[in-house]
Formats: sequence, structure tokens, C-alpha cells
Amino acid sequence: MSDTHRASADRVGTERVGTERARTQAPTHRPSTHRGSGDGWAAGPNGSKLWGRFGAAGLFLLSGDSTVLMQLRAPWTSQGGTWGIPGGARDGHESASQAAVRETFEECGIEEADVTVLQEIVTAGPLPGDPERPELAGEWTYTTVLATTADGSELQTFPNAESDDLRWVPIDELEQLDLLAPFAESLPTLRNALAKLG
Repeated sequence: MSDTHRASADRVGTERVGTERARTQAPTHRPSTHRGSGDGWAAGPNGSKLWGRFGAAGLFLLSGDSTVLMQLRAPWTSQGGTWGIPGGARDGHESASQAAVRETFEECGIEEADVTVLQEIVTAGPLPGDPERPELAGEWTYTTVLATTADGSELQTFPNAESDDLRWVPIDELEQLDLLAPFAESLPTLRNALAKLG
């Protein structure tokens, strides 16, 4: 763990504006596993498969101090051991924002009410279906949802089994982490979008 990064263990619970309780315990109603209509594979390039029958989405969550919530993916997940943003498969009835916020709740314990969505950006795809693999969905996309914490704080996190670590990392230090390759490739686009938002 780098000294320049704030570890989850160093943070204390924060109280959301308008609530009467501090977030010091994991949400008790968080599902351990989500089985949705989006669970399943889609056709990827060069014979590969990508998770999410209706695509996938992740939450690029910023605090008021310009730190980003980053997730160290558990070893058993796709590209485990790399850092990315919380996210996962999008269900058929969900917008990309709804999927990203749901996945962040499942993986990090952050409540929907604590997130303010700013913009959706398709950062991968759409990828065509594969006629030789008709059992796999086509038109897969990955949408990164730009958002801020509603009160500007670095919210306390409660990792599930998909996360080896969760950290709030300064946005200008993200490249110091071993990043998930597609996330690293999307960073210039995301930074440009944030600059336009002001």
C-alpha cells in the first residue's frame, strides 16, 4: 500500500447531510449475490467473451477532494489483481446509471442516495454479435458513469467478495496503480469529460 494513498481502514464513518445516522456499519440489506437478467456472456473481439448480456457499467465516483473510489479486483474475478472502478453487468430493465449505482452498492456498500450522477459515457463498444456463436449476446458496451458523492465526502466503504481493497485515490495519482487495461485506456476520455463539466 502506497503512503500517498488513503486506505479504507484509515477513514471513519461519515454522516450524510439530511440523515441522522453515521455510516459505520455495512448495510444489512445488501445482497450477497445479484442474479439479474444481464448475467451471462456477450461476444467479444477475437473469439473472447465479455460479461453482461446487455452490456456493463461502472461508477467513476469522485469526492469533493478530487479523489476517486477505486476497487482492487479479487483474484478470482476477470483480470483480478488490477484496479478499476466498481461495476458489472447491466440488467435488461436498467439504465447504465442504475446498473453502475446498484453494482457500487453491492460491491462497496455505498447507498444510491449518497451518489449524484453527472453523465454517462460509453467507453467501450458497441461490439457486434458473432454469427458463429449465436448463444452469446451482441452489441455489448461498457458505460462509465461519472458521479460525485452527494455531500462531497469520501464515503466509508464496505467491500464484498469481489473487492480485495477499496480506496479513495487522488485523480492525478490513478496511473500509479496497476490499472485494469480498459479503464486505463478510458482515463483521457473521462478526464476530458470532467473538465467540460467544470
